[in-house]
Order: sequence, then C-alpha cells, then structure tokens
Amino acid sequence: MKIVLRPRKTLLPNFATALASALMLVTAGVNADTVTVYSARNEQLIKPLFDAYTKETGAQIQLLTDKEGPLLERLKAEGAKSPADVLITVDAGNLWHAGRLGLLRPIKSPVLNANIPANLRDPKGEWYGLSVRARTIIYNKKFVNPSKLSTYEALAEPEWKGKLCLRTSKKVYNQSLVATMMATLGEQKTEEVVRGWIANLATDVFADDNGVIKAVAAGQCEVGIVNTYYLARALDKDPNLPVGLFWANQKERGVHVNVSGAGVTKNAPNAAGAQKLIEWLSSETAQSIYTNEDFEYPANPKVKPDSIIRHWGPYKMDLINVSKAGELQAAATKLMDRAGYR
Repeated sequence: MKIVLRPRKTLLPNFATALASALMLVTAGVNADTVTVYSARNEQLIKPLFDAYTKETGAQIQLLTDKEGPLLERLKAEGAKSPADVLITVDAGNLWHAGRLGLLRPIKSPVLNANIPANLRDPKGEWYGLSVRARTIIYNKKFVNPSKLSTYEALAEPEWKGKLCLRTSKKVYNQSLVATMMATLGEQKTEEVVRGWIANLATDVFADDNGVIKAVAAGQCEVGIVNTYYLARALDKDPNLPVGLFWANQKERGVHVNVSGAGVTKNAPNAAGAQKLIEWLSSETAQSIYTNEDFEYPANPKVKPDSIIRHWGPYKMDLINVSKAGELQAAATKLMDRAGYR
C-alpha cells in the first residue's frame, strides 16, 4: 500500500517529516544490526557462534560459506559493491594472502589487542587469529617410545627411514609449517630437512591428515605430522586408537602453530558492526564455543581448551608471528617442489 502525504494545513505540520525521519532511522537500524560474513569455515561449526551472538546482541548475521579460494575470488570480483563485512578463513597464509590482495582493511581495537596475543594477529591489524591449530608429531604407541622423539628436523634422520607418513604439500598447512621453518632455520637447512622427510616416507603422501592418522594407527608408518584437532576428533570417536601425540621442538623454539581467523573487508558496508562481531568472537564466551566445537585451541589465553585436548597438557608454541607463513608461502612451495615433496 502506498501512503501519499499531501501538504495541507494540519494540527501536526511536522508529521510527514517526523514519519520520514523515523522510517530512515528504522532502516538504518536494520542495516547497522546486520553483518554479512563470508566464511571458509564449516557452517555447522560457526553457526552456533552466530546464533549466540544474535541472542546476546540482537544483531543479525548473513552467512555465505565456500572454500577460501572461491571466496577471495568473489571478493575481488565484487569490488566496492561487495556486501561482505567480515572474512573468516583458516590458516594465516590465506589471511595474509587476502590482505596482500587488498581485500581487508586495518582496524584499531584495544579489545582484540588485549584478547589475541601479538604472534597470532597481523602486525598491521588487518586480521586476527580466533583459534589456534598446533601441527605436531604423532606416533604409533605400539612401535614408538616417545622418548625417541624430539623435533620436526629429527624426523629427517636415517633412523626414521621407511617409518614416516606425511600429508601432501599441496595443502596450505604443510606449506605454512615449512615457511616458518625457513624463517627460523634458513632456506638451505630447511630444504635438507624436507629432503630427509621424503627419503624417510613409508608410502606416498596422503590427501589429508585423517589418512596420516589411520596409517599410523594401522602401523603402515610409525610417525607422522598432523594438526592436533584431527587427532582429537579421531580419539573422540575411538578412545582406544593406538596413536599418541608428541609436542615437537619443546626444548627449542616450540611447536608450530597456525590460526583460523577473521578480518574486516575493505569495502564493508557495516565496518563498525563487523569489528564488534570479531571482537565478540575473541571473547571468553565465544572462544569457549568456538574451540570446543572443533577441538581447536583458543586464541584467547584466558580460555581453557576442551577437555579432550586438555589432557595433552600445556605446550610451548613457536612465537614467530604467524603472518610469516603467508610471507614465505610461495618460497616454501618452491622449496618443497625442489625437494620432491609432492
């Protein structure tokens, strides 16, 4: 129904103006209270978070999920007309790449700086880690004494020949591990290590971490390298799985960690609402939901991890800024290719 307001004498001469102003405020309120999120994280994992945020704040979340590659391409294609306010994705390499493409805007947030340690966020403030994913060594409990384990580098030694399983180098997780090794050990030493890994493989590389875990459990290989949450999921299904976890490099730099994280998009229609959402995602309330849903470690150090992973105890993490995983990703990929790591 169309309402026509005719200019005429009335006891309420400002009624039309007041009505128009009220309608503008309502419309603005709806826009301000809606945040559009592009996410490479599984909808089943993050929807409980957004439901909790809506319940607490009244703000509505419009969610679009896809793989990280297509999401970045979509943001590039949409340009200034993009409806996206927030980008959520896994791995610092992907977050760094989004920033390098000019798809994110830097934000200043005392809340985020207080909740998220400096090594888990972009130095320029373009993105912040929201969960921590440690990538470490696993072993078959029947065949390996964990006292024999020490570092990633040691898995390149001859004693592990024919005993190592790895995931493909095509996945960003291993690219990030090698990239941070390059930053610490240098390119030459890292290449020597990677060549040693390849020489020690028990079988062809696996498509995912689940394949590595199954192979270690079956005795096809004795040791492997995986993200901890994959092992936590496997143990949640089968507590008797004969696979143990060993924290790598504890007497040195610490275990390699990566993040899933988020940033405000460059052309966000609701940048203020986007920042509030990311700040809330770093809170103790949200972090507990976020990490317990997927057995990841909280990025906020005030939050305790889920009980399934808590029994692995505390660990020393490599404090190199995770953005290095992105900066050196291309060089790491070339190194792995030269070393025959496919």
